[in-house]
Amino acid sequence: MNSHHRRIIAGICSIVALVCAGGGYVAWAMAGNEQPATQAAAEAGPGTLVFLDRDRTLAQVPVTDAGAAPVRRARTCLRAYTAGGTTVCLRTVAVPAGFEAAFLRGDKEMAEPVRIDGTPSRARVSPSGRLAAWTVFRSGDSYDPGGFATTTGIYDTVSGTLHGSLEDFSVVVDGRPYQREDRNFWGVTFAADDRTFYATMGSGGRIWLLRGDLATRRLTAVTRDVECPSLSPDGTRIAYKKRTGPRWRLHVMDLGTGRETPLAERAEVDDQAAWVDGATVAYARPDGGGRVSLFAVPADGTGAPRLLRRDATSPAVLHE
Repeated sequence: MNSHHRRIIAGICSIVALVCAGGGYVAWAMAGNEQPATQAAAEAGPGTLVFLDRDRTLAQVPVTDAGAAPVRRARTCLRAYTAGGTTVCLRTVAVPAGFEAAFLRGDKEMAEPVRIDGTPSRARVSPSGRLAAWTVFRSGDSYDPGGFATTTGIYDTVSGTLHGSLEDFSVVVDGRPYQREDRNFWGVTFAADDRTFYATMGSGGRIWLLRGDLATRRLTAVTRDVECPSLSPDGTRIAYKKRTGPRWRLHVMDLGTGRETPLAERAEVDDQAAWVDGATVAYARPDGGGRVSLFAVPADGTGAPRLLRRDATSPAVLHE
């Protein structure tokens, strides 16, 4: 096993442990502690920060007053994301035991949940609210028995179309089809056209940023050695994690010029960033006090990271 695979497995085990630690509470809360949807949740508008609170309950506050008392919503999730009025909530299921992706409008389910075969890791929704994506960890693949792998799916909440796993898409790297069996995909982000998206692929000890097309079911390599992309609200830049030395550091790339800018956050970040606005990105990381909290940092490489909200994960800021 090379050092790259050891790092991936160590990170996966950390996330699985974190998710499992909250699993008992989540299952109890979903089984008998849900409350009616709040009007505030249904009417959340631009400038609202939606996140998972310390007990994994969906909650929201104005992003300009992120430390305020939150409006707590009637759902608990292991991972969530909100955009265009749609929330994808990756949650536990009691019978049969496992996980599913639920699709919410406010606090009301807008489509049948989709069973997901693995432990939730990443979630995203397209700007229109139409498309939802998730990444899960699984084990037992034939090419790596006993190891961990990832599966990423995309669902159309309007048509009810499940686009399947990205493993079913064709992949092109350096102008040639890439067909290795050990391909893993994670961290989708959507463009505004509900067709174009970006994702990460890992294979053979290497990592690529891919641009995807839902209509052609094709993924094309854009660059290497970055992961967990997040498109800016205007679609011109993309934030991601890039390994610099022993740590992953947030960067932003201009898609028009290819220019890459390292951000001022120098702590280890293991999250898919979310854009607060056109000038700032938010993300979750350990806060040094034994908790995971939300931070924000300028997207142009200037300034310094600032605490956004303590004891919170899965940030999403609603845009116009």
